[in-house]
Amino acid sequence: MELSRKAIPYTPVDKPLHEMTIMIVSTSGVHLKDQEAYNTDPAEGDATFRIIPGDVDSKDLTVTHAAPKDHYNTDYPKEDINCVFPIDRLREMVDDGDLGGVAEKHLTMMGYSMRLNKINKETIPALVKEVVRSKADAVLLTAG
Repeated sequence: MELSRKAIPYTPVDKPLHEMTIMIVSTSGVHLKDQEAYNTDPAEGDATFRIIPGDVDSKDLTVTHAAPKDHYNTDYPKEDINCVFPIDRLREMVDDGDLGGVAEKHLTMMGYSMRLNKINKETIPALVKEVVRSKADAVLLTAG
């Protein structure tokens, strides 16, 4: 359980929200309908991630997840993706002047994998590179 021993560094925000660009990083299993679905085999799970374009139409998104339905019922996000991936709500905040912008891309993965070593050594470093390369000022983390 290496992850639980690491502290999350406090990073003070010095920019007002109405000037910030936000990127969504989610473990909800959201992906484009035409992207490869996440592996739902409970013996493996999935340690990969998907890049979601910032200008995506929320109607083009769906959810694939290996969690049992009584733990994560994907029927609701399939009905309204914004309950786990609030892209339309962020756009409304931009339109209202409360938020500076929505990032050019977002990152998603399925929060179920039996391959923690791979997640720690490959997936998370790759995700971090994508976040650093983006022009986002902050990340909104969501789960399923």
